[in-house]
Amino acid sequence: MSADAKIVELGLELPPAPAPMGVYKPIVITGNLAYLSGHGPVQPDGTLMTGRVGDDLDLDAGYQSARQVGLTMLATLRANLGSLDRVQRVIKVLGMVNCTPDFPDHPKVINGCSELFAQVWGEENGVGARSAVGMGSLPGNISTEIEAIFEID
Repeated sequence: MSADAKIVELGLELPPAPAPMGVYKPIVITGNLAYLSGHGPVQPDGTLMTGRVGDDLDLDAGYQSARQVGLTMLATLRANLGSLDRVQRVIKVLGMVNCTPDFPDHPKVINGCSELFAQVWGEENGVGARSAVGMGSLPGNISTEIEAIFEID
């Protein structure tokens, strides 16, 4: 099944593709690679999910934030590629969690995005290399920020 069809089958609502909040491009394509800049959890109404995991948010809320970042990234890919079917595979994901110093479960939070990508492109092509790290803060107090590299056709 195509990635675009999978979005429909799963009943996913993509938020608006975000405009840059600084001096950078949301996506840079070179050859057969698409590099996505760090994305935050943009909701369908355009607002951002905020809060610090381990303080304002629990693990599940952090997971949902990372999933929302994944949806935001899908929106950027679709807006710039025309179709998610152009994505051949996820190469690398870097997930950053706005969390307290003692929060130990960064990978469990970023699974929200990784599991979404696996649903959209399948286990073989939707799961790539990954890092998940904690941060003392993120821009605008967003709860998660994720960047990624995709192979495209």
